[in-house]
Amino acid sequence: MQEARISLLQRMPVFGGIRADVLQFLLGVCPVVAVPANKFFFREHDQADSMFVLEAGKAAVLKSWLGQEYFLRTLKEGDCFGEMAVMDLLPRSASVRAVEDCTAIRLSAANLYQIYARDLKQFALIQMNMGREVTRRLRQADNQLFRATMGPGRGHRARFPARGRALAAMFGLTRRT
Repeated sequence: MQEARISLLQRMPVFGGIRADVLQFLLGVCPVVAVPANKFFFREHDQADSMFVLEAGKAAVLKSWLGQEYFLRTLKEGDCFGEMAVMDLLPRSASVRAVEDCTAIRLSAANLYQIYARDLKQFALIQMNMGREVTRRLRQADNQLFRATMGPGRGHRARFPARGRALAAMFGLTRRT
């Protein structure tokens, strides 16, 4: 089972290039959590200090706005989530709910600090990888917002489909010709 977990982590961008012995150490100190279907890993605005690696199951990322929950994306085996909390130690920016029974590895900032104490180069690589992953997601969000705001192409009036209208309103954007 430990080899399967190491293999799972090595396939993830956040742990790309991390040696197996470092991952084995992490797995030795990080708990595995089980979250039943329709229960939450965490909720938006919860205090946070950890990220998760989904080993089994599917989960939904949800964002609250004006008293409603909106679906952002589905997480599957091998996906990580909550890494922003490890980087900035701020409250959760979204909720994650299990769609089906899930198991996940929970990695806290303290667990990662143990890597810092053991191997500074491997710690720095994990931090750089997390930064790259967060940046990739930011680029993706920027592109989605731009497409939702600008519509289908040149010379067309910007259209705001339901999701686009919500995003546009959230960012104070208006229709432009």
